[in-house]
Amino acid sequence: MLSNEFPGSMRVMRYKAALLEAEEKYEEALEVLDSIIKADETNAAARKRRVAILKAQGLVTEAIKELVDYLKKFMSDVEAWQELCSLYLQVQEYSRAAFCAEELILHQPHNHLMHQRLADIRYTMGGVENMELAKTYYCQALKLNPENMRAMLGLFLTTNNLLNHYKSAGNSSKRKEVWKLCQWAQSSAARRQRAARAPPTPDLTPMILALAITD
Repeated sequence: MLSNEFPGSMRVMRYKAALLEAEEKYEEALEVLDSIIKADETNAAARKRRVAILKAQGLVTEAIKELVDYLKKFMSDVEAWQELCSLYLQVQEYSRAAFCAEELILHQPHNHLMHQRLADIRYTMGGVENMELAKTYYCQALKLNPENMRAMLGLFLTTNNLLNHYKSAGNSSKRKEVWKLCQWAQSSAARRQRAARAPPTPDLTPMILALAITD
């Protein structure tokens, strides 16, 4: 009905694609989206729906290719970089996921979660160089948000790994520096854990009212 009333309307075509996607008629939905993109190559919403449909079909590799092509045209789309990072992690392409996380930091340098995510990826990749980078990004995440408990625990695990390496390598100066950071992370995490387990402060209002002088 809408197609007859508004022939050639991009909005109606998007509604049609959304309906087909909801009915799991993915191939037909992709055809509609392709026609939208052919008519307007700058239609970001249609391109992103293509990625979502490919992901829903379990075609992760194809979704990655589509998203990479999308980001060549819309490089400032933070949401797309986040999704591409997640897809790369899903297929264990950690170096490419790290690149996406670095792009996210460029777009949102004051977001502690972006620094934490890159640190997590570097820690997962392993190796001394990646551990050093993970340590740096965990520290930056904690600088931006001292309450980030995951970054605190990540920093402890990272420095603990580096301690073992520097001990075997005989690098005493590096080991001393990392040991101090490891001790700080451990004590800070333990202190916050104790604070979280502390009993709640009793409500003093009923006690004060009980002591009030009344007629």
